[in-house]
Amino acid sequence: MKTVLKLEEAMMLLFGFFIFMQLDLQWWWFLILILVPDIGMVGYLFGNKLGATIYNIFHHKGIGILLYLIGASFLDMPILKLCGIIIFSHSALDRMLGYGLKYEKGFKFTHLGEIGNN
Repeated sequence: MKTVLKLEEAMMLLFGFFIFMQLDLQWWWFLILILVPDIGMVGYLFGNKLGATIYNIFHHKGIGILLYLIGASFLDMPILKLCGIIIFSHSALDRMLGYGLKYEKGFKFTHLGEIGNN
């Protein structure tokens, strides 16, 4: 089952790249921007609770989808579409690699299990 879930996340990452290619940007921007959501780790400088909250905001697929939809449908703002695509795609990449949304207990405790014990 683990392999099937990783394949599912890989397909979501591929879908994110496909949607990215609909924007008026060069493909290589995707490679540069895909790591930007990891800025959310900075929240851990202020403790586990705030760290998990900030990290999860930057790694939540639902937030990525919402940003994209608002940018595409309501406000016609390409930057919101871009942010949504990057958050969604980065989250799929993370989950494919075994990194999930964080619990307040600490960075290595995720909804996919403890990092390093998978």
